[in-house]
Amino acid sequence: MLTGSCLCGLVAYAADSKLGPIGHCHCQSCRKAHGAAFSSIGAVPRACFRRTQGEDLVRSFESSPGKLRWFCSNCGSQLMAERVGRDTVMLRLGCLDTPIPGGRQWHIWRADGASWYDPNAEFDEMAEGAPVGAR
Repeated sequence: MLTGSCLCGLVAYAADSKLGPIGHCHCQSCRKAHGAAFSSIGAVPRACFRRTQGEDLVRSFESSPGKLRWFCSNCGSQLMAERVGRDTVMLRLGCLDTPIPGGRQWHIWRADGASWYDPNAEFDEMAEGAPVGAR
């Protein structure tokens, strides 16, 4: 079972399913919705997904025809997205509380990607925080 929640903790969900392959979407809509270089997503069957808390706080935005992005109206966390009529929903992996194995992954919509981010570039990694003088 997968569980997830928003930043403020008022909205939560569960999915009685394994996660499908992971996609890192670089499209302009995902970049703007998340304020980041890309959004990491994984599909689960629609029939296995349910909200477990905070239903009254969940709102949606139709970012393109037939695509709904669902988020917490209190903290703004993007929780999931769906395309009307499809059998799956896309979980926003940053809101998952359940650890998941890496598995199959790919970057999508790279032609639309941020000019300042290259997924093939190697950068220094810090266990916590930014290096001194980088702020």
